[in-house]
Amino acid sequence: MTAKLLLFFEMCKKRRTFAGDMETICAISTAYGVGGIAVVRVSGFEAIRVCDGLFAGRQSLLDVAGGRAVYGSLVVDDTVLDEVVVTVFRAPHSYTGEDVVEISCHGSLYIQQAVLQALIERGCRLARGGEFTQRAFANGKMDLSQAEAVADLIASQSEAEKDLAMRQLKGGVSREIDRLREELLHFTALLELELDFADHEELEFADRSELLQLCERIGAHIGGLVQSFRAGNAIRNGIRVAIVGAPNVGKSTLLNALLGEERAIVSDIEGTTRDTIEDTLILDGLRFRLIDTAGMRQTDDPIEQMGIDRTEKAIEEADIVVALKDLKDLKDFNDLNDLGGSSLIVLNKVDLLPATTTLPEGVIGISAKEGRIDGLVAALVTNGRAITARTGSATISNARHYEALCRAQVALERVMSGLQNGLSGEFVSMDLQDCLTALGEITGRITSTETLHAIFAQFCIGK
Repeated sequence: MTAKLLLFFEMCKKRRTFAGDMETICAISTAYGVGGIAVVRVSGFEAIRVCDGLFAGRQSLLDVAGGRAVYGSLVVDDTVLDEVVVTVFRAPHSYTGEDVVEISCHGSLYIQQAVLQALIERGCRLARGGEFTQRAFANGKMDLSQAEAVADLIASQSEAEKDLAMRQLKGGVSREIDRLREELLHFTALLELELDFADHEELEFADRSELLQLCERIGAHIGGLVQSFRAGNAIRNGIRVAIVGAPNVGKSTLLNALLGEERAIVSDIEGTTRDTIEDTLILDGLRFRLIDTAGMRQTDDPIEQMGIDRTEKAIEEADIVVALKDLKDLKDFNDLNDLGGSSLIVLNKVDLLPATTTLPEGVIGISAKEGRIDGLVAALVTNGRAITARTGSATISNARHYEALCRAQVALERVMSGLQNGLSGEFVSMDLQDCLTALGEITGRITSTETLHAIFAQFCIGK
């Protein structure tokens, strides 16, 4: 595909059409269950007309201005179902870009289902998972990376996750990617123009040295985005903390102390923990995934060995390793050096030491049994902040974006290699287009229907 066709293709995709996008859809947008109120969302060409057929108020919904809420009753088969507040959004000034009506009713499960049934009987269709956001994407209200940020925002469990999702929803990633693509598209068009005048080999519209400098600069920028994935992934999925050590050093007791509940079984019998136990903890706005592991020792027990193997895997995948040592097993503080290389070296049962004892530098003293773990909590927060720290306007947290950026990076390296080796414009242009395609997949400028369905299928119904 030439650069000119690529530009035309992107212009056409300003309005993407999906099968069934003319249907009016409805769904409960609040969480399932009984509550004070529930919100039923309706979107589509017939949304206002259908809801008006159920609404009895001081004025018809057909006359309500966009962005206004009105009070009234929902009437089904001449019977008042509920008293409601109905908010009307008129296209294109709505979440989906279509006419949207949101019905705030009482949170009875019966009422919620009755409202849906009445809407379906009047021509609406129950929305699929993520279909409201998919329509927002189709109608140009947001790009694909912003749509995915909606799902991340809904799923956020900590302040850091919420903040990251909000930055991406506001276009932090999109702006970076679009700017890079626009710069590359300019040179791709010039290279394609040269191919149109292939009979005149002396003509050169694209300055090779300027293009090489641009590729080096953009390559460095993409490299920075790729590197930001470690921080973004840790924020989005939680900072993995593996608690490791020999049997009976207090790993399970420490996990329970951190969580403030009896999550793991504590026993004097060595090898009690045979598998990893995982739970989450929010500290200073960051989510930590705490992993209690099987004790590390030589064993002939095949079941225990499987647990030790999983411990080794947990260490490899951890962002932070808490290496726990039991005071009673120490002959000398120098034994702590055996734990070198771990993120945090922690000495348990320091309550047995004289109050005047000074621990070696870099060693954190705790008493898991007594809940004296403030030093470790502070160290976890400090290390967590360092891991999730990111300078720049965009942080990559989505594995799909990361994979696309890696492909774009490889394609750009081929472009630079081709320029340095005097490769013809035709081959350089092909590599540039590979880079453009990979970047375009992040924001949805270039993507397949299968990819879209896979992404939006992960959304909850009603969003």
